Amino acid sequence: MRDFIPYGRQDINEDDVNVVLKTLKSDFITQGPMITKFENEVARKVGAKYCSAMNSATSALHVACMALGVKEGDIVWTSPITFVASANCALYCGAEVDFVDIDERTFNLCPKKLEHKLEKAKKLGKLPKVLIPVHMAGQSCDMEKIHSLSVKYGFKIIEDASHAIGGKYNQNNIGACEFSDICVFSFHPVKIVTTGEGGACLTNSEELIERINLFRSHGITRDKNLLQNKNDDGPWYYEQQVLGYNYRITDIQAALGFSQLSRLEEYISKRHEIANTYFKKLKSLPIELPYQLEQTYSAYHLFIIKVDPKLRKKVFNKMRNSNIGVNVHYIPVHTQPYYSELGFRKGDFPAAEAYYESCISIPMYPLLTDDEIDYVCSTLGDIIR
Repeated sequence: MRDFIPYGRQDINEDDVNVVLKTLKSDFITQGPMITKFENEVARKVGAKYCSAMNSATSALHVACMALGVKEGDIVWTSPITFVASANCALYCGAEVDFVDIDERTFNLCPKKLEHKLEKAKKLGKLPKVLIPVHMAGQSCDMEKIHSLSVKYGFKIIEDASHAIGGKYNQNNIGACEFSDICVFSFHPVKIVTTGEGGACLTNSEELIERINLFRSHGITRDKNLLQNKNDDGPWYYEQQVLGYNYRITDIQAALGFSQLSRLEEYISKRHEIANTYFKKLKSLPIELPYQLEQTYSAYHLFIIKVDPKLRKKVFNKMRNSNIGVNVHYIPVHTQPYYSELGFRKGDFPAAEAYYESCISIPMYPLLTDDEIDYVCSTLGDIIR
């Protein structure tokens, strides 16, 4: 039997191991210089002014909401096709969550449906304070259209780019925050680059980065420019100014991430090569292949196909039985039992639900060999035919 082929996996090389080992032998393994180096390199790579690294993208989403003042009585909208963290982050702040249905082609939050929902929400006096568009599978949402609606209707934007570091929109890097207030990346092992577990907030706002950094570390600061007590008590002095959390990343994790970032462009290029091979080999099958908007350059975190809903379970099970680790991304958030208790029902977001009935993620990661790609395609073809 052939070795198992997962849908995604990390690539750790000797350079990564050596950087981490050097950090382990240094004076700093928790809060030290590698965090700053990593943050500066992430910001440089994507063209943002500021980066704040954290222990997960979930933490980063929570902190981003808090930095924008999300609280009880506020409303946050996101996509129903995402991991639950994109919605949960608003609930952590006591806010109300709602969803905007997806575009049937891109699987991203649909700007036209967003505009229609905003028109209705304005009449009801229930406009969102924050919108969290999710760059599904690594392809950017149509951020220019979304941003124009934010100007008209007065909401803030957090890009959930957990899938999308290395991708582009209108030739600009995702993460540059051209059309958003904050952008969030994930560095989980199956993502583009990894820190083990990890995430980050990117922003171009000095005020927001100060708040983000406060919230990620107990609400505490030692920055003399931010201290409320201007008396010089001594170099030990710090202040807790808000109720924060311990969402800090470690120097060990940052060292791994810093090393991984040196291969970001290589990783994205390889993912595009694999995607192009899939397009060629699978185009004759009765399946739907990923649609790419002209103005986007996907990071291809995932390669999602759509099959006949009647065949989806059969295809999934037979691929798994063939040692191919297909997966499903994602079960619509609003259909989860917890969200059903909040009042959401099946039928609320039909495009998202139709997508879920037919979607399958097939293996996509830079270490995939030509032989493995051929095996995935031939096995899928045999099952579908």
